[in-house]
Amino acid sequence: MKRRNIILTSVVVAIGAVALVVALRGSRKATFEQDFHIEDPSTITRIFLADKQDHEVLLTCVGDSTWMVDNRYEANYPVVRLLLETLRDMRIRQKVNRNAVPTIVKDLAARAIKVEVYQREPLINWFGGGLRLFYRERLTATYYVGREAKDMLGSYMFRQGDKTPYVIHIPGFRGFLTPRFVTDPLKWRSHTIVDLNVGAIERIELEIPSQQEESFAIVRKPDGFDMQLLASGQRVAAFDTARVAQLLASFTWLCFDEFASIVPNSYADSNLTGTPRTILRVTDTAGHRREVDAYVKYINPDDLELMDNPDMYESFDVNRLYAIIDHQDTVLIQYHVFDNILQPASYFLGKEFQPITQ
Repeated sequence: MKRRNIILTSVVVAIGAVALVVALRGSRKATFEQDFHIEDPSTITRIFLADKQDHEVLLTCVGDSTWMVDNRYEANYPVVRLLLETLRDMRIRQKVNRNAVPTIVKDLAARAIKVEVYQREPLINWFGGGLRLFYRERLTATYYVGREAKDMLGSYMFRQGDKTPYVIHIPGFRGFLTPRFVTDPLKWRSHTIVDLNVGAIERIELEIPSQQEESFAIVRKPDGFDMQLLASGQRVAAFDTARVAQLLASFTWLCFDEFASIVPNSYADSNLTGTPRTILRVTDTAGHRREVDAYVKYINPDDLELMDNPDMYESFDVNRLYAIIDHQDTVLIQYHVFDNILQPASYFLGKEFQPITQ
């Protein structure tokens, strides 16, 4: 009996050891070539991308639909989601022709984008996923993403651990995948300036340096909002509540158009260092404040010095303005997006303008 117990114990230990070794190795399926994609992108915790020009970006998941860029900026989730869907949906279309392998490998070595995918996985994954224990983050796949295939319907890729590169595509998608693997951090960053419902707004302030009498603030009070003039500090007895309500509603998902990654030096020196056209400050009920300094965007900035009257309407870009957010990021904003916001005090007052002296 004692001998039988020892044998039984040894068998159980041996089975457990084998299962643990399999779990630790994280061995791939037998259908290795068809396992090129990431089966469950919801387990992805980090994605690191780098190119041969020393550009790199780190995307980190901090919530269900919240990602960060370089652990510093909020990511543009729709763009991140497209990358996650690409990692999930991409498949091997074909192996690279044997005669073409040296050329493709050389090209990948010279210009490929390196993509590292980290996932949260269990150390122990037994019984077909029925028992999962000891979750940890680990590097699960490293891809080298190259240029498009000749027919433009796939991209050359090499996965670390493979013996050959492949043409990778998404079934049903007519195009190549390389543009989805971007190493420019600005391309991944969110374009949201503020996203506040009316109940989260504490104060809206618009300063117009060239017309200080038109500068104003909308301030939360226990029973609603008050309006006051910044130049005099006077409260306004009556204002157009519909227009103020429209103003407050404009701060739900207020976004800029794009980052102004390249601004002509002549324009930056002569305009963006000067006085802004308007200064918008938005403060929420938690005390967080965002500032947007808007500047006129000229159609041809290099001609400014040659203009007799640079304030001519014809010289303006009638669609967009430059803006600097929190004295850091230079972006482009659209007039039609900010039309309800960058209006002078008189727009909200009209004939009912009655300042109250306190």
